[in-house]
Amino acid sequence: MATSKNCIITKHMSPFNSNKCHSSFTSSLSLLPFKTLNTKSQLPPSSTTPRLHILQKHHYSSASSPALSRRLFLPSVSGLWDALTGGNNNPREASSAIRRGMLLFIQGDVVGSLAEFDKAIELDPNLWQRGLSLYYLDRFEEGAEQFRIDVAMNPNDTEESIWCFLCEAQLYGAEEARKRFLEVGRDPRPVMREAYNLFKNGGVPQKLVDAFSGGKDSEVFYASLYAGLYHESQNEPDEAKRHLVSACRTAYGKWSEDYMAALAKVHCQCRKWSYD
Repeated sequence: MATSKNCIITKHMSPFNSNKCHSSFTSSLSLLPFKTLNTKSQLPPSSTTPRLHILQKHHYSSASSPALSRRLFLPSVSGLWDALTGGNNNPREASSAIRRGMLLFIQGDVVGSLAEFDKAIELDPNLWQRGLSLYYLDRFEEGAEQFRIDVAMNPNDTEESIWCFLCEAQLYGAEEARKRFLEVGRDPRPVMREAYNLFKNGGVPQKLVDAFSGGKDSEVFYASLYAGLYHESQNEPDEAKRHLVSACRTAYGKWSEDYMAALAKVHCQCRKWSYD
């Protein structure tokens, strides 16, 4: 697989493969992931802890716990690590690699982002950004494993449960992936509760979009994003394209510094869909 400033997508099982993700936009370092971080989960295990052991120890946990918004400015990530770990150098190195990986992903360099996330994973196995990069490189089995580890360590993360399903739908089909669906705690965001129910139980994605068409800008964006991703899991590329492009064209998709807004653009680039 060739590596350059553009991401070269490998041929795999996904019907949505494309040859390149062209980098056509940049973003500042102030990235605001619209996700949650469990503040009571364990500190990152050392790199010598087998990842499978971590997964088995926490697998399918559904305990609830308070959550802290992941909508953090990237310059503050190292400070967060210091607060959690007492200022050890390894977490600082991990957070620096995560920052670089997130910026590369936003610029459309999925391969480069994964290289940085792989550095960070040696120090912190709980890394949802890495799972997203794996998905867009068609490395679905690894992506599913990553999201399962993340959910085990943060059992209230709706989006990581959905992304595990998305990976496994490409591996086994949507019906089988739904049998393996990771149940998580109640998401405080109405739009994500409805998206979670859609992926878990099946349904009509347009109803999700319609339900939040008059909502907050972020809700309009997330409804379209996950409606499109649901269609992708069902091997319905035309409908997936319609909703993903729509998500990119929302005010939130255009102007927000949320990492998932950048993901919507990267998704379209990887599928060679114009969203301008």
